[in-house]
Amino acid sequence: MAMDMNAFSRFTRVFQPGEMIFSEFEPGDTFYLIQSGRVQLVKIIGDIERTLDVLSPPESFGEMAILENSPRSASAVALDEVKVLEFNSQNFEILLMGNPQIALKLLRMFSKRIYDSKRRFMILALPDSQSKIADVFLMLDETQPDIDKSTERREFKTSVDDVAHWAGMGVSEARDTLGHFVNQRRVEIFPDRIVVKNINDFSRFVSSRRKKAEV
Repeated sequence: MAMDMNAFSRFTRVFQPGEMIFSEFEPGDTFYLIQSGRVQLVKIIGDIERTLDVLSPPESFGEMAILENSPRSASAVALDEVKVLEFNSQNFEILLMGNPQIALKLLRMFSKRIYDSKRRFMILALPDSQSKIADVFLMLDETQPDIDKSTERREFKTSVDDVAHWAGMGVSEARDTLGHFVNQRRVEIFPDRIVVKNINDFSRFVSSRRKKAEV
């Protein structure tokens, strides 16, 4: 999403590598648009700190504080020297009223970010690596518009590294888990794609694991 934000340079803040931008559960009334650098979003799930995402320009974070007036749902840490534009509820209203085109793009971006964050949390909350990876494929099936859905077979143009990222695990663990699915003849792995032979089978599998985790 290309946006000319030069008029808002007065809202610039810079964070150093390793610096905490905000912490999970603390109150917040600001959100950020990344201009340069990378930001890691982390959340405590059980007793384990999980990486939700690594963001880079022109992505945003912290928008729930503006939209829902809610505590921070995750922590944000600068991985590099990070330059952001910081907006609170007051100057955000000025931005919306004075720049309707930018406002529309921001709201669309917020909608996608909120969906991605909630969907990612659903994956990380599952109890084991197999259900996490199966749910990654369900998420891809929900969000990729060009997938042929005429049969139960699904072909995803993704890699093992991408699957590992979404599942919140190391590439080696993801590869081992996918290998288990390959041995069960539920998945085929190619250099440029991963094929799930029966997406409904994965849907039933994840639903069963999620119900057990809720008991």
